[in-house]
Amino acid sequence: MHRRLHGRGALFDIDPAGLAPRLLGLRPHQHRSHPYEHPGELPFVVLTGARGLGKTAVLAELRDAYKGHTPVALIDCAEAQFAGPPPERPAESWSPVAQALLVIAEQLAAPVTGAGRITFPRLMSGLVAVAASGWGDADSERIRREVERILLLNESGSWISGLAGRWAGKVAAKVVAAATGTGPLLSGAIEATLESVAEGFTSRRHQKASVWYRTYPNAGGHAQRGLILLSGHFRAGGTSREHAERYLVRALLADLTEAYAGVLPRMQRLGRPLVLIDDAQTAPGPGLVEAVLRDRAEGIADQVAFVAARRGEGRAQLRSAVRRELPEVARRSDWTPDAAPSSRALLVALPPLSPDDTLHIVGAVCDDTPVPPQLPHATHRLTGGNPLGIVLLAESAAQNLPGAASLGELLMADVRTGEDQPAVPAHEALLDRLVPAEYLDELTVLAAAHDHDSACTLAAGLLPDTFGPADVRALQSRLAEEGLPTVPGQFVGDPFVRTLLLLRLHLRDADHASWSAVHETLTAHYPDPEQARYRLHHQLALGSTEAAVAHLRDTFPTADTRAWLRTLRFVAAAPYFHAHDAEGRDFTGGGDRRAAVALGRTDAGQPPPGADAVLHLRIRRLLHAVWQLGDPLVLPDPKVCDRLRFELEQLSNLRPAGNALLWRASRDWPAAALAGRPMGVPDDPDDPEDTDDGPDDRSGEA
Repeated sequence: MHRRLHGRGALFDIDPAGLAPRLLGLRPHQHRSHPYEHPGELPFVVLTGARGLGKTAVLAELRDAYKGHTPVALIDCAEAQFAGPPPERPAESWSPVAQALLVIAEQLAAPVTGAGRITFPRLMSGLVAVAASGWGDADSERIRREVERILLLNESGSWISGLAGRWAGKVAAKVVAAATGTGPLLSGAIEATLESVAEGFTSRRHQKASVWYRTYPNAGGHAQRGLILLSGHFRAGGTSREHAERYLVRALLADLTEAYAGVLPRMQRLGRPLVLIDDAQTAPGPGLVEAVLRDRAEGIADQVAFVAARRGEGRAQLRSAVRRELPEVARRSDWTPDAAPSSRALLVALPPLSPDDTLHIVGAVCDDTPVPPQLPHATHRLTGGNPLGIVLLAESAAQNLPGAASLGELLMADVRTGEDQPAVPAHEALLDRLVPAEYLDELTVLAAAHDHDSACTLAAGLLPDTFGPADVRALQSRLAEEGLPTVPGQFVGDPFVRTLLLLRLHLRDADHASWSAVHETLTAHYPDPEQARYRLHHQLALGSTEAAVAHLRDTFPTADTRAWLRTLRFVAAAPYFHAHDAEGRDFTGGGDRRAAVALGRTDAGQPPPGADAVLHLRIRRLLHAVWQLGDPLVLPDPKVCDRLRFELEQLSNLRPAGNALLWRASRDWPAAALAGRPMGVPDDPDDPEDTDDGPDDRSGEA
């Protein structure tokens, strides 16, 4: 069983076997074989989902589970080494894909249990040909350095590293002499490389590899000409470079296939080699994925297990891919490709973690730190099961309890994510990893918007003139591409991300001027009577409760009960990040006064208007109870839950026609709040929050 991850047993389980051992033919953390689910062609697995769902953690666990037992390589396409060539390397002789192949081969070359190093003569020859096109004005030391790395691949941890180093030095010397001589640079370097490979390895397998490029298109059976053509195509860029890169990927896979050929290698090497690609939506990811899928679709077989991770669903890039939820592949993947190259991919969506997973993670991280019993369930409601959010909140609890009394305080408290890392507020650490950094300021303002129009209103009034409606729409598309849900009624559909952004907005300045400006702008954006619930929502976010109480009081006798409950819940979903005074207005003091209002402790100081005084105060108490209990940043108060139950019961007596709904809500809402679930309107199939699990999307759609 996997050691650190929760909720990912469908990938790592041993008995019955999860997806990884079925694909690799090897049990995780063991040098023991397992029957293949796909003994012939195997799927290219792509893990999908938004930021923070643990894709990187899954790849790291796969590497740790199989490293040393079978060849394993892991690259992160977002790393700087793939963003551009080194300062001295010309762009025409470098690409993210070529760099990735070198890094992958260096890792795959490491010895494993029962078998030695894997060599990559085909890939080495191709990479030298590519690099040679950039040596026109290079000094001999730079050429030697580049050649030695390519030819050696992996010199660390091997008993033959000394011999390999000397051999690579000889090859480099020949290549430098050819490249700095008077003859044609490229052909001389390639000729020296091929001669040295042939001299350095006398086995039939390596001799065969040295002439592999004879089959390159238009090579005419000459390996040297094939490599020259490969180099020219690479240097040309565009689709010509993609063609050359595809051949380099094919060379890597051919070298791996050769390493497993024959009786002895098959006896020594259990399972399949594993290549892991993180952030595959970024170059070199798309090029690597497409090259493998196209070759497999054309019948060029390999036996390498690829597992990539990418943000979003990948629908535009992998249109014909087979799609599965993680639980669906726990025992069988049921993957069958068709003619389309992208059908060779198996997209597996990583789901959020369950409340039980959250409970175990909080317990493990906090260890001996006493935590409030409601904290794990409240953490799950706030994060929606986002693994990154759960772990960071648990870390904050371990480092800040008992001083922090709520999830809001845990998010605002400093947390240290590593021994060598500075302490930063938890919500900032989360936003750094959950939203695109280049749009953080814009999203902080637009998070309060409900749709494109309201977002444009905020952008026009509070963002630079250069950020217009087209930019708003592009940002919406970017969020969808990254896997954030699209929720009617919210510009930022993910409730956890939205909460973090609104918290950042509230803390942006000491007097909360930015917060006030955003909600005042949106209050003015909804002037019409039919838009009352939006206007009241933002007035409540500013601490103004009178209009909300009056509206709910006046509409209670005549409004449809289900619509009234949804309006109550939407209005009360207004964020409450800071202390408010007795009138409910934002101020700089401490304390959350909603519980006091909900429990009736302020009734005497709040003389009701000329309307029904009893109903007015009851609605006021109810609004504050729902406001507090629906707040994802506050641990549920059992006393407030009891009061919520009582107030809804009393209201049910006043509306015979809506008695059943109000009475059901009086039971369901307090129970949901205590269990860390959203308060859904009873028996409403159209209510997105009428669920038994999952995050509180707080969309307020009526």
